[in-house]
Order: sequence, then C-alpha cells, then structure tokens
Amino acid sequence: MNIRYFKEYSSFLNRDMEFKMYGHAGTLCLVLPCQDGRFFEWEDRHMYDQVSDLIEQGRIQFVSVDSVDLESWSSYGDSPSRMQMQENYVQYIMNELIPSALYKAGKPQDEAMMVMGASMGAFHAGNFFFRYPGRFKQVLALSGLYDMSRYFYDGNIDFNAYQNNPCGYLSQMDPAHPYIPQYNEAQAIFVVGQGAWEHECADDLRKLAGLCFHKGIHIQTDFWGYDVPHDWPSWERQIREYLPRMC
Repeated sequence: MNIRYFKEYSSFLNRDMEFKMYGHAGTLCLVLPCQDGRFFEWEDRHMYDQVSDLIEQGRIQFVSVDSVDLESWSSYGDSPSRMQMQENYVQYIMNELIPSALYKAGKPQDEAMMVMGASMGAFHAGNFFFRYPGRFKQVLALSGLYDMSRYFYDGNIDFNAYQNNPCGYLSQMDPAHPYIPQYNEAQAIFVVGQGAWEHECADDLRKLAGLCFHKGIHIQTDFWGYDVPHDWPSWERQIREYLPRMC
C-alpha cells in the first residue's frame, strides 16, 4: 500500500497540520477521526487493512486528517470561540487540505470526493456532506451524532454554531433548496448499531432520518443489531460491508 505523510501550514488554523494519504488511484475519500483523534488513528486501528484489496485494486484512496476537537467540541469554553475554531477547521479542510490532497492524488480540483468517519468523525463527515454537496458525492457515516445542540452549554448559539449543527440547519432548509437535488443524486449512507454506547447515536440518526424524510432528502439509514456496540470492531465490519458498494 502506498502511504505518504505530509505536514503543511494552515492559514485558517495558524499552525502546521499533519495528514496522510493511502493508496494510488480511485475515488479520493476524506477520513475524519473520532473525537480528539489524530490523522494516524485509522491506520493505528488497522482500518485500512480491512479494505486493503480495494486500495490495491486502485478503487479507492484515502486522506486522513487531524482534528481540532480539543479546541471546539471537547472544550468547555464559551460557545462562540469554540464554534469559531470549528468553522476555521471546516475552512481549512475545504480550502487548504482538499486542494492539496487532490493535487497530490493527481486529480482535477473539481473532482467529487467521498467523506467518511466514525463517532465524532461521522458528525464531521455528515456536516461536510450536507454543507458541501457539490464537493462530496458520497458519505459513509458510522455511529455519529447529528444534533450538536447538546454541545452549546452556555446557550449562546451564533451563526457558526448554527451552520455546524446538521439537525439545526436541515430543520430550517426550504424544501425547494437547490442542495436537495444534489443530496438525492449522491450516495449517502448513515449507519449505527443498537448495542452498548449507541443509544444517543441511534436516537440522533432517527431524528436525522425524520428531518430528511420531511424535506424530501433521500439518505440510507441502517440500524444494525443490539449486539453491535459503539466501538472499532463494529466499524471494521461496517466498512467491509459498505465500501465495496461505494467505489
């Protein structure tokens, strides 16, 4: 497997940001780590080994990025400053990381991508998909939360908080919004188990599914069994199940 490491300065985050790329050809998939996770998390967890055949066949390649969750979702500071950091992260991904990764993958800058993550990474993946359907034509989100209002501890919900809360902005979306046909042309798969530590995530996926249904947004929502916990072995099984259908 071709693996490359990079460290590049982000003007949006005012720091060097590290990332790795895996594979040599195929769909470029952005991978977001779990809460507070690092760019090497999925490699350390041997997640790419689960789909090494797809990588070696040139069907898919990955770019794994760092998080700034410790300064946003995991911080207990005031919500406006935390959500400014979250929005800076979004702009870093969209305007710095993705153009660089596409160039390094030898792809056109306008080529559509996949986005994927588990746990907090699934929130990030869903948020990128719903905000930027012109960029992301596929999303695989495993065991995520999608109503982020629980993180606005001080009740101070500004525009950055609003635009990083999928259940918030989707609930306000006009059913005639031009994004909706783009969502419906995409392959959007949202998955959750119903075992240990999945209760909140399952509730959130039901809420997201209901919102999407009422807005005419067609996403696939799969609820796995009560023996499927919120943990890496579940996500290993799930990427082996879904990724071969997506690339």
